[in-house]
Amino acid sequence: MIPLRAYIEGIGVIGPGLADWPHTADVLAQRVAREAAPTVLPAPAGLPSAERRRTGPVVRAALAAAHEAVAASGRDAATLASVFAASGGDGGNFHAICETLASDEPQLSPTRFHNSVHNAPAGYWSIATRAMAASNVLCAYDGSFAAGLLESLAQVSVDGVATLLVAYDTEYPEPLHRVRPIADSFGVALVLAPEPSARTLARIEARLVDTPALTFADTGLEALRLSNPAARALPLLDAIARGRAANVALDYLDDTRLAVDVEPS
Repeated sequence: MIPLRAYIEGIGVIGPGLADWPHTADVLAQRVAREAAPTVLPAPAGLPSAERRRTGPVVRAALAAAHEAVAASGRDAATLASVFAASGGDGGNFHAICETLASDEPQLSPTRFHNSVHNAPAGYWSIATRAMAASNVLCAYDGSFAAGLLESLAQVSVDGVATLLVAYDTEYPEPLHRVRPIADSFGVALVLAPEPSARTLARIEARLVDTPALTFADTGLEALRLSNPAARALPLLDAIARGRAANVALDYLDDTRLAVDVEPS
């Protein structure tokens, strides 16, 4: 079996009280306290004004994290293979579509429709960066980050190509929120390379296990980890932020977790 191994060259994060990766690293390493503040999503960079106006929170979360990770890696976004992972899509858009379909005039706008598909963020990313490399989009409910990481590591290990992983999810309005209570938007992105470089932050190697997922003793961080499927990445980010060798088990399937060995650069 080929080891599922890669070298992290860039990280991007956006979430509640988390502005970017440097700030997130400081919070995880307990150098600063995390403020309880809603996620602030910037307008997506690189898009023409018409497309920028049409984007919702899910696209903004995904692109914000992706742009930060790629910039930190120093790589050309247009050349990177990509994996986009989310448990759902644009919850606000789904809500609006359901309202329209339940109304007396159930006529959907083209913008509502094309933003409803699961690969919308990947499409907007290709427009923003002119990316022409292969792109995969997947969903695995609360295990979506782990599924995306597995797919990315497979590409890096088997194909020998640098790959951008982007995981993201956003909140749903009521009444959808009652059955899918995602608290706020969260996005995380990793640039994974097959070989070490001057920009390497850590080496990771993954395997499937049946041990429980790692949890935080800090109640605030644990609540954040559970609040959004993309935030299941936090134990991995915590090990990188602290610059220590670690093994972290991440939520994946009901009876299977993804164990990641982390070796800091």
